[in-house]
Amino acid sequence: MSSPLGFLRSGPPPPRVALLPDAAFFTRAVPVAAGATALEAASQVELALEAAAPFPLSQLYYGWFWAPGSPHALVFAAYRRRFTTDQTSTWQGAEVVLPGFAALLGLTPEPATTVVLASPESITAVHWGHGPVPTHVLTRVPDPEATEEDRARLRDELLREIGGSHRVIEIAAPLAPDPAHNDREIVFRSGEVVSRLPAAALAVADVRDKAELAAFRSARRRDVVLWRVTVGLAASLVVFGLGEFALVGGRMWQRVRERQFVAQKPLVEKIESIHSLTAKIEEMATKRLRPVEMLLQVSEPQPGEVWFTGVRADVGRGLNTLYVEGRTSNAALINSYESTLRKLPTIERVEAPITGLQGDQTRFTLTAVFKAGAQLPAVGETPKAP
Repeated sequence: MSSPLGFLRSGPPPPRVALLPDAAFFTRAVPVAAGATALEAASQVELALEAAAPFPLSQLYYGWFWAPGSPHALVFAAYRRRFTTDQTSTWQGAEVVLPGFAALLGLTPEPATTVVLASPESITAVHWGHGPVPTHVLTRVPDPEATEEDRARLRDELLREIGGSHRVIEIAAPLAPDPAHNDREIVFRSGEVVSRLPAAALAVADVRDKAELAAFRSARRRDVVLWRVTVGLAASLVVFGLGEFALVGGRMWQRVRERQFVAQKPLVEKIESIHSLTAKIEEMATKRLRPVEMLLQVSEPQPGEVWFTGVRADVGRGLNTLYVEGRTSNAALINSYESTLRKLPTIERVEAPITGLQGDQTRFTLTAVFKAGAQLPAVGETPKAP
């Protein structure tokens, strides 16, 4: 018993083709009008066959081969009663039913070439003149007791009857279909001889009953559509399944990340606290509060009628902020003094709101925020006027 792996290695099987005895068919080359379409050629071929055949078309198994642009088509037909019910029952499920010589119709030989196809039952000669469609197909049936010399004599008679053969190709083994790799053609092979018949040519060459053949092909097209829909649905289910697995995996990964976050949060908070404390320690070690220098800055433009009653600086509120409490007998000087301080290049922000009145004295609180990194004059230096 062959293994599944061996089956896969062997590739797809050959298409099922029924090749019928050549001797059962008569052939004709019928003219086709120049520039005819495939549909017009089919109509002309059937009219010509109906006129030439001794029986109505309904009593014949027939087909034809024609290539676009060819001035003639090759028609082949057989009387239906030549085939028994047992014989026709074997055609069920076949992709195509042809006379044996029709497997050669996919060849593209040189002009004036004759191919001789020999089998135990018959000898057939297929001749190409100029073009892809053969001009003659002749078949002889040798006597069952015929010797090799007798068969050679029949072959020579066929070649003489055809005449004009510049090249003769002899095929001793019948052609057989290659494994199917697509549905666009069927490839027949015998040794080095390879014949490629496209699907369009096979459709009209099939000799089965045309009505039954149309029904068969319609059912097959339906089956192909259903098969493709089924494959598409199966592929969609696979994609949806993979998507669901991806979502489940994503949720599991997210839960793992959440657990890691919860587990590492205390450590992170501790590290942040240590970092903040370190930054504060470094700031306190490298920076210092300079209340005297800041006081010198705000006292330089101080009006004569403005007196300071208290000064403080709080490291908790910032190293660059100075708070001054003052009083004056002229309240208008407070706004003027505040405007003057705002113009100093070392000061970022100044506020001097009035906090109360006592007799003719107006009390205020001055808040001066100095710019970080501002160069303040050292104690003993005279600050520069704005």
